[in-house]
Amino acid sequence: QVQLVESGGGLVQPGGSLRLSCAASGSIFRGSVMGWYRQAPGKQRELVAIISSGGNTNYPSSVKGRFTISRDNAKNTVYLQMNSLKPEDTALYFCNLGTGGQNYWGQGTQVTVSS
Repeated sequence: QVQLVESGGGLVQPGGSLRLSCAASGSIFRGSVMGWYRQAPGKQRELVAIISSGGNTNYPSSVKGRFTISRDNAKNTVYLQMNSLKPEDTALYFCNLGTGGQNYWGQGTQVTVSS
């Protein structure tokens, strides 16, 4: 059983920064693809950042250059550093672990960007 626990969300002013963390239980973290997704009210869940087991990353254009995903395999943790935050980044952010055709989700952490 894999459990993912996100933390680090909160209220931040436009232009500010936040760092999200996602701690994973279990022994499959090292070989898994990890991703961050977000879902705003009334909108579909969308990919924010993804990192392979080898450390390759990918971002949509909406966050590229502002967000950075990283992983610490020794701590079974994936991070999302978010800089230059905008009001449109406001959403519930979810951590995802993908391995062997299985997908696991955390419960989400709220990020609100507002003055």
